[in-house]
Amino acid sequence: MTEQDILALAERFMGAIQSGDISTVRACYAPDARIWHNNDNIEQSVEQNLKVLGWFARKLPDRNYRVLRREALKDGFLQQHVLEASLPDGTKWALAACVVVRMADGRITRLDEYLDSAQTAALAVIGR
Repeated sequence: MTEQDILALAERFMGAIQSGDISTVRACYAPDARIWHNNDNIEQSVEQNLKVLGWFARKLPDRNYRVLRREALKDGFLQQHVLEASLPDGTKWALAACVVVRMADGRITRLDEYLDSAQTAALAVIGR
């Protein structure tokens, strides 16, 4: 994949997450992709991750991913962003994050996401 191909997939993937387009997110992942988060040290399957993203879409409908930095790597991309949203009670909320994404054959095979666990604590009160 060229750098342009990698960045185009990154844009498509993040755009789909922001708009809540779960089918496009699924199409960006390889079927056996793994998703890991530093705050819980758990590796998710694609289906487990899609459930979480669906929850985000329902609970935080006005979310916006403000990309601070995105760079193509030889086997994927690196992105720093701030997820901004309003909690259901109207409180403004933001979560700084960094993802390191590995790709093969035009699809995401692994995503490692680094989050500030103090910022994720506000989500615990939202519920399922």
